[in-house]
Amino acid sequence: MNIIEEVTEGKSYKAYKYSLDDADRPSVDYEDDRMIQWEKTAETVSHKSYIDLRKLCKQLISQEDQILSFFLDGSRRVFKVDDIAYQQSGGRNRIYPVIAGQIGVGCCKRTEKRMHVAIFKSEIVLSLPDIANADRKPGFFPATVRKINDTDELQKLKVNFSAIIPYKTAKNDETKLEDRATACVQDRMSELEKELVAELIREGKLDFNNYLVKDGSLEYRPSHEDKTDKKKYQTFKKNYNWVIGASKNFNPEVCVDIRGKPNPGFIADLPLYHRTPVACYENSEFLGDIKFAVWYIRLREQKQTRTPFDGILKVEKILVDDEETDVKGMSSDVVDRLSANLINERNPTCYGSDLRWANHIYPVYLTESFVKSRYLSNESFLHLF
Repeated sequence: MNIIEEVTEGKSYKAYKYSLDDADRPSVDYEDDRMIQWEKTAETVSHKSYIDLRKLCKQLISQEDQILSFFLDGSRRVFKVDDIAYQQSGGRNRIYPVIAGQIGVGCCKRTEKRMHVAIFKSEIVLSLPDIANADRKPGFFPATVRKINDTDELQKLKVNFSAIIPYKTAKNDETKLEDRATACVQDRMSELEKELVAELIREGKLDFNNYLVKDGSLEYRPSHEDKTDKKKYQTFKKNYNWVIGASKNFNPEVCVDIRGKPNPGFIADLPLYHRTPVACYENSEFLGDIKFAVWYIRLREQKQTRTPFDGILKVEKILVDDEETDVKGMSSDVVDRLSANLINERNPTCYGSDLRWANHIYPVYLTESFVKSRYLSNESFLHLF
């Protein structure tokens, strides 16, 4: 912080340091305002009700037919490590939070029923207000990172900061400054996840018999460069041809019926080992022309869980080619096969060690546990500041 204070000509207040993360617990994403309309189907068979997968689950187990080979989890821990003041016009000071984050992105591969680490990427980053570079000097933040990393203390600890990510301080944005900085760390984590998927594709490791299951949503925003270059944009989409997202937390209110009214009961009443029909979702403002196939599957009996939505996974798959996006949607057989394989991953449970146990599939839980095991402890991390 002394280096940051000196280089950016700010005033550090040596403020109280603390974690900004909530404890892991089951939750409903109430602020998710995206609408998934069931009348716009995204699969080849037009289903009107739930699809029973029990027979297929047993069949796949007896055949040892397993197409889920890679499991990806991205995780970050975010901390408020200081307050720093910068002079505004008129000579007055304004105080801004300094946010630090640990990022871990890991991919595990299952070979002959054993899990192995395939790729692991980790970074330590800082998020400072954009006015820390008041003169907008190019290369200012990377140079500051190098100066921090050159200190004897960090070299002895073998700790390196990867980047300083500036967050916007414009007053016309009503988002809290801490949330803006946290979003910068989150975006950095998403970029690492995209790099990891692209790496697996380049190495030819993903195909029809080797899918990647990503913990959480697949809603990665294409970069400006991706959008303006048709070839890069198509490559961006094709990278996710063999990738599915499995979300433990979701907002059931976004599902609307044919009359456009929310119908969360359609998900809550989903029977055990069944899936919903596949709906089409798109968000042109955020994701361009990328379309998603979205469906839900129930892993656990309602009576075994605390809420109607525990034990349900939201599954996403990017629609890649023109036939999927404009004509037929996903093959219903593929949807069934993926869903049945996900259901078969539910055991053994991690009951007691994680409050989200009912929504976990076990290989993702193992991958998540591995990634979190690679963090510095909170106490050690905060002592860096």
